[in-house]
Amino acid sequence: MKTTVSVIKADVGSIAGHGLAHPALLEKCKEILGKAKEEGLLEDFYVTNCGDDTELIMTHRNGEENEEIHELAWNAFLEATAVAKELKLYGAGQDLLSDTFSGNIKGMGPGCAEMEFKERPSDPVVVFCCDKTEPGAFNMPLFKMFADPFTTAGLVIDPSLHGGFEFEVFDVMDHKKVKMTCPDEMYDLLALLGTTSRYVIKHIRRRSDNEIAASVSTERLNLMAGKYVGKDDPVAIVRSQSGFPAAGEVVEPFAFPHLVGGWMRGSHNGPLMPVAQKNAYPVRFDGPPRVMALGFQIADCKLVGPADMFDDPAYDRSRDLASEIAEYMRRHGPFEPHRLPADEMEYTTLPGVMEKLKDRMEDME
Repeated sequence: MKTTVSVIKADVGSIAGHGLAHPALLEKCKEILGKAKEEGLLEDFYVTNCGDDTELIMTHRNGEENEEIHELAWNAFLEATAVAKELKLYGAGQDLLSDTFSGNIKGMGPGCAEMEFKERPSDPVVVFCCDKTEPGAFNMPLFKMFADPFTTAGLVIDPSLHGGFEFEVFDVMDHKKVKMTCPDEMYDLLALLGTTSRYVIKHIRRRSDNEIAASVSTERLNLMAGKYVGKDDPVAIVRSQSGFPAAGEVVEPFAFPHLVGGWMRGSHNGPLMPVAQKNAYPVRFDGPPRVMALGFQIADCKLVGPADMFDDPAYDRSRDLASEIAEYMRRHGPFEPHRLPADEMEYTTLPGVMEKLKDRMEDME
């Protein structure tokens, strides 16, 4: 019998702007998921938040894209939205782009990462949750985990990793996908992954047996809504150890706070800061963007944990570096490269400014 891990998230309300999910929202979600566990739909669950996003981490036996599981998450977010409206929280229900559930949560606003697998004798997984950034923020860390031997020593010294991994990449603009393998197609893969606003990793599988290794939420809120309604704030699930990168190799890429799109109004580049869950509260200029890592053991479809994997002084220097980068980028104000390029600003207020000026724009002689 296989186990399914589903991580579904949404911003349905927060305190003092786009900052922090209110504890009452988390409690309401726990109540809804607790009933589902009692009724046997769920085997286990863990509710948390990264900044203003509420994350539902669930285990069950129903497989990926299961209508009952997705409807459960949708109803939990609806109930939490009702609480958010009572408390007059900011952005109540902002990620829910539909009034009614239509069989699958995809395309309705919430982000979703899922994977189904047969449990190993010991099956560690790491759930990453981001705030104030986009799905492409995972491109560089996941590439380093599963394709870079300077990050993952196991690619060199562990024979079970020598066959490499297959990357499934989504083109979120043209709604196409492609599967590419490493190390064979590494350069071609990097040509895509470097365009983080368009090409994003969805799944990674071990080539030797097609076993799932990683899954990412790839929903782009602005593309679904046609305007800026909040950044996508992706989640990812990564399996580790015994044929996959070791747990330490899985979290190592985040020691480098690389630049990602998002931050204030989803319109700026900034460093992705690895933080403990208690510090997943982006405040300065609504940022800088944050990522937290929760480690679990999966045991008979139950969640054992979590371990707060970035709650570690070894990441203090990374956080200091992220703060320094944030300071440098902020000094650019409204200029690129702090502000995103024009093609990424088309879902913000910039088109309104251009519309206002269109009658005053003249051809150059």
